[in-house]
Amino acid sequence: MSDEQARDELGERLKAFEGRPAGLAGVGKDPVNAPMIRHWCEALGDTHPAYTGPDAIAPPTMLQVWTMGGLSGHPGRTGAYEELLGLLDAAGCTAVVATDCEQEYPRPLRPGDEVAFDTVIEEVSGRKTTRLGTGYFITTRTEVRVAGEPAGVHRFRILKYAPAPRRSQELRQHRQGSESRQSRHRQDPESPRPLRPRPVVNRDNAGFWQGVAERRLLIQRCTACGTPRHPWLPGCNACGGLGWDTVEASGEGTVYSYVVVHHPPVPGFDLPYAVVLVELAEGVRMVGNVVGVPYDEVRIGMPVRAGFRRVDEELTLPVFQPVTETALMTETTAVPAVER
Repeated sequence: MSDEQARDELGERLKAFEGRPAGLAGVGKDPVNAPMIRHWCEALGDTHPAYTGPDAIAPPTMLQVWTMGGLSGHPGRTGAYEELLGLLDAAGCTAVVATDCEQEYPRPLRPGDEVAFDTVIEEVSGRKTTRLGTGYFITTRTEVRVAGEPAGVHRFRILKYAPAPRRSQELRQHRQGSESRQSRHRQDPESPRPLRPRPVVNRDNAGFWQGVAERRLLIQRCTACGTPRHPWLPGCNACGGLGWDTVEASGEGTVYSYVVVHHPPVPGFDLPYAVVLVELAEGVRMVGNVVGVPYDEVRIGMPVRAGFRRVDEELTLPVFQPVTETALMTETTAVPAVER
């Protein structure tokens, strides 16, 4: 049998899974509840009034949350989905990446609602070649109900693929090269330091990075309701307004949370280092590096002040340092205070 015939036969076997159930008579582990809604909204910074109070609804995008099985899974899950994935594994499609999801909301979910759901394998694509590798897109459709009434549809799509040999080799070489460059720099501080990763600048956040280049820390403010926001977005999370202007932040804030990175090596960084989430005085939160203090002395609640560090000839980044430091680091400029 030729390779082409084998692929055709595999494609026919995969197509036979379309319409087969991946989960039957599933029931949410917990009813829709206010604590989970609150955690979700706090994590996303979503302050919309519809999600609080006696008539609260759940954010629509939480739809999948109420159907997740956790570590113990759902008893109604069938073996069809695992069988499908097993066929692809055997065919060399051992890697997987989630590509996208689509949701429909026939009615809002409210605290106290108990959800039931069924999941079906909706579609298996033909053989596709992507930059990651060659494989098949698999789409599952989960229909959510409350008391027998449709409450949502969740389509989830993955790519199950065989990694492209060149791509795999490139990734290995990139990691090995990065580790080698950082190792050489540690051994010989005079050797050229690898460049830091460049921030992604697009039409939505270009104004923020222009401000950074001018050593100004700019945050957006909705012109309809006055709510500040960061990161920069095209619309207001609070009222949905599309108009906005900017406010120059004072730079004063406190460490809201932080993480210490020990692995993996990243070009331009010396491990370990601390990354902080700072709550600025203006009410928004911003991620950045903390400098001027050892990584193991960073604490939640630590007062910090923003500044700007010229990383290389092309890149300037906002950084944060403890306010107890009286002297700013070399090539760092403090954010000028603004009148309030």
